[in-house]
Amino acid sequence: MGLPFGVVEICLHSIERPPTSSCLLDYKFVIFDACLRNRGTLAQRMLTVKILIVEDEPKTGEYLRQGLKEASFVVDLVPNGNDGLHAALEGTHDLVILDVMLPGMNGWEVMRNLRHQGNMVPVLFLTAKDQVEDRIKGLELGADDYLVKPFSFAELLARVRTILRRGKSGVEVTSLKVADLELDLLRRRVSRSGKRIDLTSKEFGLLELLMRRQGEVLPRSLIASQVWDMNFDSDTNVIEVAVRRLRSKIDDPFEPKLLQTVRGMGYVLEIPPATP
Repeated sequence: MGLPFGVVEICLHSIERPPTSSCLLDYKFVIFDACLRNRGTLAQRMLTVKILIVEDEPKTGEYLRQGLKEASFVVDLVPNGNDGLHAALEGTHDLVILDVMLPGMNGWEVMRNLRHQGNMVPVLFLTAKDQVEDRIKGLELGADDYLVKPFSFAELLARVRTILRRGKSGVEVTSLKVADLELDLLRRRVSRSGKRIDLTSKEFGLLELLMRRQGEVLPRSLIASQVWDMNFDSDTNVIEVAVRRLRSKIDDPFEPKLLQTVRGMGYVLEIPPATP
């Protein structure tokens, strides 16, 4: 099955360097995602979700629009902050993808105006600025997430879906559960079948990511950026080692096995289907 032109171009444009093994993993992630979209219930659900993109770079904006359309979202694209604010206030969007550096009104001002007028639509900031102060500013203004350019489309898609699952309620999740595996975010404790499991800080972060995205195949590039805050390097086995250690603690002594390896694509935490 071939990749749609727009999705290939998004990955190439986003990483702004020749394709590497991590980019190829992102291709496979998107291919897998396209296969999932063939399930009718998922496609029907996604077609009801509207996303507003506010991006002044025509090529970037069009790539994002096309990629999200390929993922079965309804997408509006506007090129500046003034039109973005108007569209967000007047529309019925489920998510706004907002660039920071915009003509007319920058992303900070758009965000500030939205919240000042009581509009609590989820916002994902896109920016070329990688300063901690900028990330803090966006989050303090009320943004739900922050993605630094260049990024892979697979990571953006994963973050979009996480925000949409979180919804507009703003209710903070304090615990996660998959089958009999439980994770307490406040006390940072993990247990399975009532038995306490001791994890390192990185193992806890990896498990939290997998549980928050239960049922999604996560590429190694996404895990590396989210848990280790690093770019994926195909020559390192740090992720494989971490997954193996985590599996030995949360899966090996228990049934059913929850943490699965999807060869050539990544890892997924899910309840396996019952065998007849």
